[in-house]
Amino acid sequence: MSLAASQPDTIFTLSPKIQILPIVHGSGDMAQSVRDFIVSQEIDCLALPLPPSVESLVEDGVVTLPLISLVVCLERDEDGASSCSYVPIDPCQPVIMGIRVAMGEGIARAYVDREVASFDANSWVGPDPYVLRSVSLAGFSAATIPFLPSPEPESQRQTRISWMAFRLHELELDYQNIVCLCPFMDWPWVRQAYQDRMPYRVPEQPTERPAWWNVEPASLYFLLGELPYVTQLYEQRREEARSDAHLSIDGIKELVIEARAQWLASRSSTVVQESNWITPQLLQRYFHYVRNRTLLEHRLKPDLYTLVHAAQQMAGDAFALTLLETAKTYKYQHDPSRLTIKPIATMGIRELEDPGGEILPAKNRLQGDPQAWRSLALRPKPPIIQKQTWAHQWNPYRQCSWPPEDLRIESFASHVRQQSQQALGADLARTEKFSTSLEDGIDLRETLKQWAMKSQRSIFELQVKVAPSAKRTIEVLVFLFEVPADPKIYTWRTTWFAEHQEESTLCFYATPFSTHMIGPGIGQAQYGGTMFLFPPRPIPDIWENPLFDFATTLEERLLAGACAHSQEPHVAVVSPVPLKAAWRNIARRYGRKLVPLPLHKFSGQTVARLRQFHVLNGHEIRSYAARFIRE
Repeated sequence: MSLAASQPDTIFTLSPKIQILPIVHGSGDMAQSVRDFIVSQEIDCLALPLPPSVESLVEDGVVTLPLISLVVCLERDEDGASSCSYVPIDPCQPVIMGIRVAMGEGIARAYVDREVASFDANSWVGPDPYVLRSVSLAGFSAATIPFLPSPEPESQRQTRISWMAFRLHELELDYQNIVCLCPFMDWPWVRQAYQDRMPYRVPEQPTERPAWWNVEPASLYFLLGELPYVTQLYEQRREEARSDAHLSIDGIKELVIEARAQWLASRSSTVVQESNWITPQLLQRYFHYVRNRTLLEHRLKPDLYTLVHAAQQMAGDAFALTLLETAKTYKYQHDPSRLTIKPIATMGIRELEDPGGEILPAKNRLQGDPQAWRSLALRPKPPIIQKQTWAHQWNPYRQCSWPPEDLRIESFASHVRQQSQQALGADLARTEKFSTSLEDGIDLRETLKQWAMKSQRSIFELQVKVAPSAKRTIEVLVFLFEVPADPKIYTWRTTWFAEHQEESTLCFYATPFSTHMIGPGIGQAQYGGTMFLFPPRPIPDIWENPLFDFATTLEERLLAGACAHSQEPHVAVVSPVPLKAAWRNIARRYGRKLVPLPLHKFSGQTVARLRQFHVLNGHEIRSYAARFIRE
């Protein structure tokens, strides 16, 4: 239901010449409703809840949209300390949208708020304006009136309400059709003050002239009512003359899809299954999870914390960080053709760093839902200079693994061994007629086949499967994550011996950890291929052993070492491609047989986590490694 359809003859009519339009600050949905209402009515004046001192700068800022800026009123608090209040030139602010549309339509603007020497902010957490798509503004307002905080007698809020009511009476003398955009928490008292003709106080004198500053792009999230990326989508739709009716929710979906595209672009595309494990099915579950969490927090639209935290829980730190960086993107703030030569301010929560570097307490004159810090343990990538420092401090004679990763990969290797033994047992499986036991289950295909072959269809013999367990065990397990493996990428080849009897002897080729330092004494690498020997025992390093020089690739050398050191006739091989003839020839050379398992049988997310591992520069590093390692 559109806002315009709910307006005629409603409680929002103050007089035959004035309609009051309650607005919720910082809402793209409300900004759309204000725009639709203004263009659908015959209006000759738009009254705005801002003081006249900011009029010229605010309208100059609106002209420069989509470049985000702010108009700052420098103030002094009761103790004489410097502070400020500001008006964000945000296209998703209903007041800014009203000014933008009124300027485009040639409608007069009247700034009716009272001038004050020091602005007192009043925050209120109200219902999500997204509900206006199914509820009329009158119904929305009537439901919230009992919960609106009334102004304290003689407070600044009360004097501002009385002054706005007086200014509306003045505007009636010059205009015939006035619309007043009023903060939602104030509109019943503005109505009452207008009808009762309450006494007012003359405005105060501002301490300093307002200033107009640009905003540091990295801090836009603290200024805008919607996410920067969603605000960017609103401006793109405006440029392209496309509908933005459902963008407040569809923009969240576009944000996640764009973050997924950037995440995929940052990863290796060699292994399709691994690099594309954030599937549409996973995204569907993600959106369901975000919706449920949002409703549990009594909201209709998710905030950035909910989006990023859910991404971390379902897809890991890397995707969550990409989503966070994408949500903060606002391309127009980086466009050289739109930049103006103005001082740049950096925003924070209830504070502002002015162009001179001074940090001031700041109050938003168009404050929506109040912002608050919420902690989330995401570990960003360290700066390049810091990585280089950690690399120079590395002791080449000390290295060990990270125990949680050892437990994880050993557990997975044990699971794969069980899968391999089942594959061995499948070769001995047979079908027999049911007599006294169902054995390993009914063989439905063989049962129907035997029944169809009988001349007398009434005879029905049940066939059951018998799958005897394999007597042989799997001692050596080989993982090949990339085929073919580039020897220029996987330059680190070594053998690690077990620290205790629950670990395997490990031979692998991987990326060099020294080029990817994530903490002091902590390097990160990625397996290209690994060989697990369990129970563990010491073996010569296969990468230095001249007996395996006949192998021409990394995969062949790893398989040759596996077959040579296996004491069992079978070697399990997990690979993204079918077994090659050269690999089978190597197995026959050592009298072994390869048991293939496809890599795509396992979750792409699991494979990605297993491939990534960390190297520590000594056992003492384990005491603080968890602070830097992203699980």
